[in-house]
Amino acid sequence: MLIARRSETDGVISRALRLLAFVCCLLIVTSFAMFARDQMAGASEHQETELVAGANPSTRGNAASKPHAEPRRFIDNAAKTLTAPFDAIVRSSSPWVKHGLPALFAVLVYGLGLGYLARYSAARA
Repeated sequence: MLIARRSETDGVISRALRLLAFVCCLLIVTSFAMFARDQMAGASEHQETELVAGANPSTRGNAASKPHAEPRRFIDNAAKTLTAPFDAIVRSSSPWVKHGLPALFAVLVYGLGLGYLARYSAARA
């Protein structure tokens, strides 16, 4: 009647935790992939600038980076929020290490941790 059967409610928490783990990991991995793409593009532009500026040292300088569009800002801000607890662990001057290790720790915690909780909640139901 109005009471839900047990089989209908058992996996709700488990599915919600799995979805949350997937979304968190997807945001973190997507943000890191976009960071890596920017770094690769920046390295290419830097090499071109160095080659051109080799003949004319007065043209050296950093090109102004343009701001990112709204979807990119949302993904980066979400990933930054998710990786913020792990930023204190990493002390490095390398941008790859500054972005990579917190992203790795976050994927491990959110992916494995929430995945474990999802399996645990499904087994307890």
